[in-house]
Amino acid sequence: MAFAVLLIIANVVAVKPLALGDWVLTAGIVAYPFTFLVTDTLSEVYGRRTATRVVWMGFALSVLMAALVYVAGVLPAADFWEGQAAFDDTLGAVPRIVLGSMIAFLVSQNTDVFLFHAVGRRTGQRHLWLRNNASTMVSQAIDTLLFVSIAFAGTVSTGTLLNMIVTQYVVKLAIAAVDTPFVYLLVRIVRRSEGIPEGVEPVNQASQPQA
Repeated sequence: MAFAVLLIIANVVAVKPLALGDWVLTAGIVAYPFTFLVTDTLSEVYGRRTATRVVWMGFALSVLMAALVYVAGVLPAADFWEGQAAFDDTLGAVPRIVLGSMIAFLVSQNTDVFLFHAVGRRTGQRHLWLRNNASTMVSQAIDTLLFVSIAFAGTVSTGTLLNMIVTQYVVKLAIAAVDTPFVYLLVRIVRRSEGIPEGVEPVNQASQPQA
């Protein structure tokens, strides 16, 4: 649920560019980086298969959201309502945002899950911080490049586009580094709620596909 909510919020608010001094970001930065926190926690506790299933669930929900927003936009508005132009300017861009998000999402999130377990096969149950940071930092680079290019190419200048890619990735790197203690905390909370002792491999690890 947390993953789905974060993803949907990111897709809706990403239409707004943010200006932080000379830095240009998308408002999706307030929610989307935390989806990697969720998938890394799921990967650590439940294994690759569960994390991948959640990624595809998020993809399906993003498609559903884009379709419903489109339908809501084309349905006739009440005569007294004067907000159609604002609605179209804001939510009308969501399908393009979602297209960029979906492509970047599928590639980056599956890369994140793959790298998390690739590093895990070499470290065992040790160095969660390394699995978390290595997988997230690489996948965030892929996500930023794909999403910003697809969602904003042609709508802003090339300089602004490059600014958005670089600055958004720098911020995501900072968030990835800061979220490491929260990954440990969430893993501990989920393990405790599921009754899984510390140091035990993911609950469905035995059935994981080999990569």
